[in-house]
Amino acid sequence: MNKARFITFEGVDGAGKSTGLEWFANALRERGVDLLVTREPGGTPLGEKLRELLLHESMHAETEAMLMFASRREHVEQVIRPALQRGTWVISDRFSDASFAYQGGGRGVPVAKLEQLEQWTHGDLQPDLTLLFDIPIEVARERLSSNASLDKFEREQGDFFNKVRQAYLARVAQTPDRYAVIRAEKSLQEVQQQLADILAGL
Repeated sequence: MNKARFITFEGVDGAGKSTGLEWFANALRERGVDLLVTREPGGTPLGEKLRELLLHESMHAETEAMLMFASRREHVEQVIRPALQRGTWVISDRFSDASFAYQGGGRGVPVAKLEQLEQWTHGDLQPDLTLLFDIPIEVARERLSSNASLDKFEREQGDFFNKVRQAYLARVAQTPDRYAVIRAEKSLQEVQQQLADILAGL
């Protein structure tokens, strides 16, 4: 576990991704790993301002995609790359897979345009490992139903999230070696065991 790793957590809203990330990060710290936890959109002062716009303001789908990658460019250059260069592991709550899933699958932005933005933004940097929390959409929606303060993505309908989920799974099929798929509909204990198994292999 000497080499600094870049690990991302992905999944539809309500999959339990953030809870799993917290457990995973704490487990790494207990093993003495120097670790930085960050998020997208966000991660930098500019990124956090863009996050407010992206989560709450209506905009054209391609504007949304470009702002996501603008925030990501700052994130890569100001936070992720410097941390990895100094030997610090980085765990990010979402990265470019989310843009292919949400803006591509959900909003219908052409994949070719997203690939151009990805190449421009961080063509030489990809996660070492992506943990995809996969879950039936009806289970994810049920988990969100008790949340009174949903952002614009969380308020989308089931069809939108089915498209997001399928786009995530298509990404896994393209480059399966980068992904570990978590069966996120399982109990918290079972999800944590899946995470522990992945951690044991790092």
